[in-house]
Amino acid sequence: MPKEPTAVTEPQQPPAPPPVNFANYQNEIYLHGLEGRVPPFTTEATALGASARGHLDAGAFGYVAGSAGSGATHRANREAFDRCRLVPRMLTDATHRDLRTRVLGTTMPAPVLLAPLGAQSIVHPDGELATARAAASLGLTMTLSTASSYTVEQVAEASGAGPRWFQLYWPNDDDVCVSILERARRAGFTTLVVTLDTWTLAWRPHDLDQSYLPFIRGVGTAIPFSDPAFRAGLERSPEEDLEAAVLRWVPMFTGTDKSWDRLPFLRRHWDGPIVLKGIQHPDDARRAAEAGMEGIVVSNHGGRQLDGAMASLDALPGIVRAVERTGTDTEVLFDSGIRTGADVLKALALGARAVLVGRPFAYGLAHGGEDGVRHVLRSLLADLDLTLGLSGHRTPAELTPDDLWHRP
Repeated sequence: MPKEPTAVTEPQQPPAPPPVNFANYQNEIYLHGLEGRVPPFTTEATALGASARGHLDAGAFGYVAGSAGSGATHRANREAFDRCRLVPRMLTDATHRDLRTRVLGTTMPAPVLLAPLGAQSIVHPDGELATARAAASLGLTMTLSTASSYTVEQVAEASGAGPRWFQLYWPNDDDVCVSILERARRAGFTTLVVTLDTWTLAWRPHDLDQSYLPFIRGVGTAIPFSDPAFRAGLERSPEEDLEAAVLRWVPMFTGTDKSWDRLPFLRRHWDGPIVLKGIQHPDDARRAAEAGMEGIVVSNHGGRQLDGAMASLDALPGIVRAVERTGTDTEVLFDSGIRTGADVLKALALGARAVLVGRPFAYGLAHGGEDGVRHVLRSLLADLDLTLGLSGHRTPAELTPDDLWHRP
C-alpha cells in the first residue's frame, strides 16, 4: 500500500483575491514565438482528443474518450452547444473583465472547476497528483474521484492549500462509506459531490472491445484499498491478494441503486455542502433542492452512461427554473461537453453558476503531466476571458438567456 503522508495542509479561505487577467496567456504564447517557441501541444480544445490518442494505448484512450452505446448522448452534448449561439453586444466597456464567481459561499477565480475523473494513472503515472498540483497553481477547485489512483491523503498533500472537493461513488457498505467520508474531511476536502448516474456501468463498446476496465486490474482503487474499514473485510490485504480485493470492491461500488430516502445518511456523516451530480430531470432537481442539497450538477456523465439521453445543455434551462421555483438557495452547476470558452458562456447564460470540465484536462495530462494539465486549463481560461469580453460582457454575472440565439 502506498505510504501515507504524515501531515495534510488544509485548504485556506483567504480574502477574495483580485481578478486575474487570464487572457494574458495569449500574449505569453505569442511572445514565446519571438524566441522560436510554440505551445507544447495544440491550443484548440476540440482537437485535444485526437492529439492525445498518440500518447495513450488503445485501452486507456478508449476509457477516457469512449461513450455509452452508440455514442448518441456524447454527440448530443456537442450538438446542443452548436445549436446555441452567442449574440455579441458592442461598446460595452468590456476592456477589463473580472471572472471571479462565488460558488457555495467561496469566491473562485473563474466559474470553472475540474470534474471528477477516475483512474488518472492510466493516462499519466502521476495521475491525480499532477492534476491537483496544476489546479492548485491556478486557484481552481479540483474534484477528486472515489476511483482515484492515489489516496485522498496523497492528493490533498499534492494540492497543498488548493481548493478541493470530493466525489463519492456511494458504497453499499455504510461503514466503508463513513470511513471514506471521514478521511476526505480530515484531508481538507470541503464539498461532497455525490454521483448518482453511475451506480452500475453502462454498455461501453470502446472498453468492451478492448476487454479493458482499470478497476478489475486494481487501478483506480487506491481510496477503498487503503481504507481501514474496507481492509477489515479482507482475509488478506490487497497487496497480498489483489483478486480478492477486487472481488470485494466490485459488488460494493457497483450494481445497487440508492433512493431519495438515503440522503439523510450522507448529511449525518458530512458536515459540509453536498452536491448531487447527474441530474437531468426538473423533478429530480426539485427533489434535491427540497431535500436541502446545497447544489446539483446537470450532467449526463459526458455521454458515458445512458445512451440516447438528452444533452445536458438542453436540460439546463428547465432545471434552473425548477430550482428557482423551490425558493431554496440550491446552486446549479453544469457538466458534460464543455470544451471552449464559448461553451462556458453558453452554460452560464442559461443559468449555471459554474461549469465542470473533464476530458480536456485528461488529454492535457496525457500530453505532459502537470504541465499538460496546466496548459489546457490556462488555454480554456484565456479563451473564456477573451470570449467574455468579445461578447460584450465584463463579468459572468452579466450573462442572461437574452445573450443567446438558438438554431431550430
